[in-house]
Amino acid sequence: MPPVTARKAGVRAGTVLDAREPEGPRETAWQRAKDNYRIVSPLNRRKFSVIVVGTGLAGAGAAATLAELGYDVTSVTYHDTPRRAHSVAAQGGINAARAKKVDNDSIFRFVTDTVKGGDFRGRESEAFRLAEESARVIDHMNAIGAPFAREYGGSLNTRSFGGVQVSRTYYTRGQTGQQLQIAAASDLARQVQAGRVKQYVRHEMVDLIVKDGVTRGVVVRNLLTGELKPLMAHAVVLATGGYGNIYFRSTLAKNSNASASWRAHRRGAHMAMPSFIQFHPTALPISSEWQSKTILMSESLRNDGRIWVPKDPTDTRPANEIPEDERDYYLERKYPAFGNLTPRDVASRAAKEQIDSGHGVGPLKNSVYLDFRDAIARVGKKEIAARYGNLFHMYTDATGEDPYTVPMRIAPGAHFTMGGLWSDYQLQTSIPGLFVAGEAGFGYHGANRLGANSLLSACVDGFFTIPYTVPNYLADKLGQPLLNTDDPAVTTAMEESYSRFDRLLAIGGTRPPRDFHKDLGEVLYAGCGVARTKAGLTEAIAKIRVIRNEFYRDLHIAGPVDKVNQELEYAGRVEDYLQLAELMCIDALEREESCGAHFREEYRSDTGEAKRNDAAWAAVLAWDTEDWDGTPSFARHVEPLEFEAVPLVVRDYR
Repeated sequence: MPPVTARKAGVRAGTVLDAREPEGPRETAWQRAKDNYRIVSPLNRRKFSVIVVGTGLAGAGAAATLAELGYDVTSVTYHDTPRRAHSVAAQGGINAARAKKVDNDSIFRFVTDTVKGGDFRGRESEAFRLAEESARVIDHMNAIGAPFAREYGGSLNTRSFGGVQVSRTYYTRGQTGQQLQIAAASDLARQVQAGRVKQYVRHEMVDLIVKDGVTRGVVVRNLLTGELKPLMAHAVVLATGGYGNIYFRSTLAKNSNASASWRAHRRGAHMAMPSFIQFHPTALPISSEWQSKTILMSESLRNDGRIWVPKDPTDTRPANEIPEDERDYYLERKYPAFGNLTPRDVASRAAKEQIDSGHGVGPLKNSVYLDFRDAIARVGKKEIAARYGNLFHMYTDATGEDPYTVPMRIAPGAHFTMGGLWSDYQLQTSIPGLFVAGEAGFGYHGANRLGANSLLSACVDGFFTIPYTVPNYLADKLGQPLLNTDDPAVTTAMEESYSRFDRLLAIGGTRPPRDFHKDLGEVLYAGCGVARTKAGLTEAIAKIRVIRNEFYRDLHIAGPVDKVNQELEYAGRVEDYLQLAELMCIDALEREESCGAHFREEYRSDTGEAKRNDAAWAAVLAWDTEDWDGTPSFARHVEPLEFEAVPLVVRDYR
């Protein structure tokens, strides 16, 4: 376990955190936890108010299920409709250990793949929960309308995904996230129509209301009028997604942001492992400096597509003119057991190595090929179109190229955040009454998420974990009144929120928030990207502070505070990014090892792979931060990780 005593300047000693995992065998921990959770009787449930912020799979699932159980639920989203939540963007599939292919899959194999895929930096007990509930998730989503692909005989079909050697990924062509989100949003809409959920659309959470160390509500801003409004509750669930957009160019929708999580962090919620960022190996490459984001191509394409670069870095011939013996299928060469289905962190690092060594392809030589020539020859164009047709159409729309006849060009892009708000086994954060679900939390995935586990973890949290753990928290609070709007905790949160927006508007500089965000993204890609070094992280921290100082000196926001003002919304999010970014680099600098997507160049094996230091760093690092108006300081808390069912081993995909 890393020492609790901090060793770096600006980092203070914290505490040893208790995950409150059930004692005993981990394979039965979740059932024993549920058996011992306190419950609220049906007649008392309407006396409890719960706010769910976010309407993706985790948020819609939590709000709909809690409302179905009888709780008074308020749902908040900054979208104009819950269906627009970013869960729609996950394309390839959702994992489940249902063992339908007779290929030796099982709950234990699922847990092994998940723990190993995360490079032993996630909780083993939560991997068991993920596996155990996975079958229920598929059955539930199928029941509420997700049109899963089916085999000829009618049973649900599956395919493989990165980091596994079995077929456990259920899918709806290349639209899995979209179809699951439609089903979940429809489930939520049914509860809204029934009057069991009060829905706030076009409202953004701008602060958390905390009284005597306990969560009592949130402050939201009406994005149409600028009005701030306090919403009170006995418990709050944050299901607001990840913060990959901190890199400016990412695979996320441009509206996705870190602000709800960061506002909760500023009120005392620990932020866990913020530097654990997944770079997706099959994003489209940057083609122009004016490009605002990257586009994700589903990992499912790696089932049939072969990844390669020219062996000769000076070879500029079109891809189809390069003979087979002059191509380097580098993933198949380096990792023959998994080939093109190596985990995302391994595939992204390998692609970056090829690009950095001069073997990149395309006009900017910043990508590698994903080639379907052999798959089309093997099964035919019609079958490939049936599997990936909408993805191929999307690629053609984005690039003007036909992937049926020329290889796709792909490159690593900032994507999923394994880090997030720290929570215990019950998904409760370090602030009592504040729960976290989905990508906003840090659970399940360790240092690298296996593809198709993201949709699963969001569904497990929203539909099958929060509905057990939140009532367990509420059970002894019967009769507790909600805060009045004139309570000092409420008025203080409101005043601080108004003051923050007034302060940003009053800067009166010359540069829009987008400029600062773009500068920050360039710093993070270089210093805290696919690979990191001590020198690079140290330099990145210094540059982030310069950008942050410039932000407070030269920010320009056009428009008023009391009307639609997207520049003001954006400025608040960029301010949060400029603080979170420094903590990300501090976290990466502190962890003196390589693990999963956290690849420190100084810590690599003889074969060039990530080299863990289990004796010193088999732990979750969770952070408190202070003094952002001056020189920030950081308190590092430690949660030791132990592995019983899946012994610690060096990851090997060869």
